[in-house]
Amino acid sequence: MKNVNVIVEEVKVLGRKINPNSARQIRLAELAAKKANGEGKQGRPVNPSSVRQQRLAELADKKANGELKLGRPVKADSARQIRLAELAAKAAANGGAVKRGRPAKSKVEIESIELVELTAANGGIE
Repeated sequence: MKNVNVIVEEVKVLGRKINPNSARQIRLAELAAKKANGEGKQGRPVNPSSVRQQRLAELADKKANGELKLGRPVKADSARQIRLAELAAKAAANGGAVKRGRPAKSKVEIESIELVELTAANGGIE
């Protein structure tokens, strides 16, 4: 194997020089350490005794117990609910299928008529 001369150069750091002992750099290092440990706080702190937090806790309890109902309540005696119940009954009677659209008309069969040529001999007009 040949001897290869490798020249190592120092990489120049671009930008302003940083003083690692400055107050800002010390504070940034502390924040990075807290973030790495999961101790850093972000955002506004939550007040657990506020009205909103109490309401959110009640909603979470209702949701966990299955008491929370979302949306508009259904009126069982409304015209739409009655119609839907009738459709469901029809579907149950037909094995789960409901026919859609207008009912088909009964087809009328027309018998074929034999055409006869009219002449003066058989009573036709000349």
